[in-house]
Amino acid sequence: MNVNGIPAKFAIATSAIAVLCLTGCSEVKEAVNKGGDTPCSEFVKQDQDKQRVTITKFLKENSNSDSEPAGTAVDASIVAVGLLCSVQANADAPIKKADLGGIFTPK
Repeated sequence: MNVNGIPAKFAIATSAIAVLCLTGCSEVKEAVNKGGDTPCSEFVKQDQDKQRVTITKFLKENSNSDSEPAGTAVDASIVAVGLLCSVQANADAPIKKADLGGIFTPK
C-alpha cells in the first residue's frame, strides 16, 4: 500500500521518528542511556551532552525521584565521576561503582 506514492511502512516509520523528535529527543536519549550502569570506559569517551544525560539519569536513579537534579549537582558529579573513571583500575566498572576503593585495585 502506498500513501502519496510512498510505501506505507516507510511513511509510518518516518512519522514515528518525527513524533519522537518533536516530543523530546532528550527523553529518548535518556531512555536508551544506561545511567549508573554505564561503564567508566564508555563514560570517559562520551561528549559533554551525553555525559550530562548519563549523570542526570544516574542521580535520578540514586534519589528515587523523577525530579531533575540541580544543575550544580550534575556538574559536580560529571567532574567527580570523570576523575574517578580516568584513574579507575577496572575500566569496565559501572560509574555507580567508581570510587576510591576501585582506583588502585580492580573490583
